[in-house]
Amino acid sequence: MLSEQDEAELLARFAQGDLRAAQALTDLLAPRLLRFATRMLADRSEAEDVTQDTMLRLWRIAPDWDAGHAKPSTWAFRVARNLCTDRLRRRRPTEPEMPDLPDGALGADARLMQDARARALDAALAQLPERQREAVILRHIEGLSNPEIAAILMVGVEAVESLTARGKRKLTALLSGRKEELGYDADDI
Repeated sequence: MLSEQDEAELLARFAQGDLRAAQALTDLLAPRLLRFATRMLADRSEAEDVTQDTMLRLWRIAPDWDAGHAKPSTWAFRVARNLCTDRLRRRRPTEPEMPDLPDGALGADARLMQDARARALDAALAQLPERQREAVILRHIEGLSNPEIAAILMVGVEAVESLTARGKRKLTALLSGRKEELGYDADDI
């Protein structure tokens, strides 16, 4: 993770024509935005569109960026969140499609278990209210701080803590009956 100053510096260098700075910022932000959007939308293709649109918007505002306003990553997550919300509002309720997630070099049994856990988590996340889902994904999957999440969601830090806590409790309740099936011990979930 880069500091706010480092991110703003990369954005400023891009605005001055430094394509390596653009590549560095893309390498930093795009995978995180894609993971967030994929979990929010449960559709890899739509998530890729959201990620691309978010990055394009970041490049457009680069010349006018106010470095003291927010971290570029915080701004990008807020834009991605808004784009996801717009897409979710336009949808009819459907069964979420499970995204293809990279699995590394796991054996077949471990890969199957990891896939089952990812599907179970994504299905449980899809059952959370939207704001709880956003807070849980940003905090526990993307690793953002509560103040960063508060800026993205445009709420106070206390609201983020509440949303995250309620979301985690609901996830625990949703997944608790599946511990054995997902290969967890009683204390794991």
